[in-house]
Amino acid sequence: MTVLRVDSLHVHYGTIHAVQGISFSLEEREIVSIVGSNGAGKSTVMWTLAGVAERSGGTVDLFGKPLPSKPHEVVARGLALVPERRRLFSALTVEENLVMGAYRRKKDEGIAEDLERCFRLFPILKQRLKQRSGTLSGGEQQMLAISRALMGSPRILLLDEPSLGLAPIVVDTLMETILQIRDAGMTVLLVEQNATQALEISDRGYILEAGRFIKSGSGPELAGDPEIIRAYLGG
Repeated sequence: MTVLRVDSLHVHYGTIHAVQGISFSLEEREIVSIVGSNGAGKSTVMWTLAGVAERSGGTVDLFGKPLPSKPHEVVARGLALVPERRRLFSALTVEENLVMGAYRRKKDEGIAEDLERCFRLFPILKQRLKQRSGTLSGGEQQMLAISRALMGSPRILLLDEPSLGLAPIVVDTLMETILQIRDAGMTVLLVEQNATQALEISDRGYILEAGRFIKSGSGPELAGDPEIIRAYLGG
């Protein structure tokens, strides 16, 4: 089942044509990666899907209906963004950040169950509930950012550069957790500059360069492509 379909997406920032007519889709319960160098337009794609950036052309359908234009409407339709650099409420505690993630839900809508699910994914957060999020390590902050998004009960999770600034061992754990999230029924769109591990865990991948897709294929296939390795994976 196609849960998100993007057709000929264009995004401008003034005279800058940041995204130039890309098309792609997400199927239910798959991980799709968009990788490319810094400035390729990856985050712009994510912000546009989340309703933060305005598209200048093209169409986006979410669960078979046009994508809403306002961020809170996008969240209500089942799509949640974990932004680059986490953007937590640093003065609030871990618990308060998690509650903020569930702001649009009623108390009887499974909030307690979803909170426990987050603790199963990231047990350390249960130990940090009363700690201010700004004092967490980078890895713990990323765990909290993902959990905050999950508390909104989305069906599609957008992850924008989740490995940014994290130690390699933390990145390994994070990628395993993304697989667990997918296996629990979530669809994941993953944007990464450091692409190797992202592609290896992805069902499909796209290479974005200067606002255009230049190649697509299965994640492992792209991760093993010599041309892609030389250009994007540090080979």
